[in-house]
Amino acid sequence: MPIVHLDDPDDDRVADYTRLTDVVLRAKHEPSKGLYIAESSTVIGRAIAAGHRPRSFLMAPRWLDGLRDVLDSVGAGEGGDVPVYVAEEDILKQLTGFHLHRGALAAMHRPPLAPVSEIVANARRVAILEDVVDHTNVGAAFRSAAAIGVDAVLVTPKCADPLYRRSVRVSMGTVFQVPWTRIDPWPGGVEELRDLGFRVCALALGHDSVTLDDVASDPPERLAWVLGTEGDGLSRGAIDAADQVVRIPMAGGVDSLNVAAAAAVAFWATRV
Repeated sequence: MPIVHLDDPDDDRVADYTRLTDVVLRAKHEPSKGLYIAESSTVIGRAIAAGHRPRSFLMAPRWLDGLRDVLDSVGAGEGGDVPVYVAEEDILKQLTGFHLHRGALAAMHRPPLAPVSEIVANARRVAILEDVVDHTNVGAAFRSAAAIGVDAVLVTPKCADPLYRRSVRVSMGTVFQVPWTRIDPWPGGVEELRDLGFRVCALALGHDSVTLDDVASDPPERLAWVLGTEGDGLSRGAIDAADQVVRIPMAGGVDSLNVAAAAAVAFWATRV
């Protein structure tokens, strides 16, 4: 497939980038052919390194040379099977609805999710994001997980999609680095983790909670942190299902942290 130069933002060949929301992209060919959009040369490179298959690429001409190795590796562009659409930046802005200043976009095939048991098979530290609906927080939590050595992330059925464009961007592509899947049913899935040898700790305020210092002083071999939204916190079901409720000691009259910040603190304190 040759490199295709576009001069019409309404070209049907780039409908993946203009006429579908991420929600519709997920549903269009689910479960095996769903799509997500990867943004920036860094993110695209990490997605491909993780084995994800591109459906097409979209970029300004000035990014072609910098992405040549990535394109060649997946058979994109001249002589390949994966189309590369190129347009001037004013056309790209009309097409996508925003200024594409991070290099490129790629429509990627969404890989099928693995079962929880497979994702955590060799894990010692796991994060569970319960109903975190802010995509920025999801991406930030993944970035902390990757940086601090959390082995896997599980997201509940109502949690925001880690492959949503903003989540991927905020994570700096680490959603492709840290193994993840959805844990369903929830909170019933806690029992499966317990059977696999995990101590499940819910990070929340509570009269019967222990401090993070207590857990860090004698950490279990396998630990799963359950984290919820800052406003609503964890559900009653998640707290009741957990082995322990853990709080981060606070100063200055502050009673809680943003979920991404709290995740980073807990991950660091119990790192292995």
